[in-house]
Amino acid sequence: MKLNIVLLEPEIPQNTGNIARTCVITNTALHIIGPMGFSLDEKQVKRAGLDYWDLLEFKYYDSYEEFVSKNPDATIYYATTKAKKKFTDVQYEENCFIMFGKETAGIPKAILDANQENCIRIPMLHIEKARSLNLSNSVAISVYEALRQWDFPGMI
Repeated sequence: MKLNIVLLEPEIPQNTGNIARTCVITNTALHIIGPMGFSLDEKQVKRAGLDYWDLLEFKYYDSYEEFVSKNPDATIYYATTKAKKKFTDVQYEENCFIMFGKETAGIPKAILDANQENCIRIPMLHIEKARSLNLSNSVAISVYEALRQWDFPGMI
């Protein structure tokens, strides 16, 4: 079974490095949709991902439209703080995608509005100055929920 994580226009290299490391250790593919706020050659990305980069199943897309056109039959779940459905309410199917938006703005409203039935959220307290969890933590929480539902295939 394969899970796919999608980062839409990530901005913080350390988050992307941590997410890459999580993807490698969980046999999850990482898809990045640009533009990115950094280069994958930056030392912060490489340091956060340690020496896992050559083990990563990775794809890059120049735009959301390119991602959708290259994955036409994909079931995509859109992580947002604005969703009604919790991430644990979803039954993740093999080869599905979980998309996360950029750290400062999330996924654009137009994309969320067009895909409301597949929008999911991680429950958290509403605190005015604390908008959401860290991106890499949110990805890890979501990955492990999907893997838990699949009984952690191939893991010890």
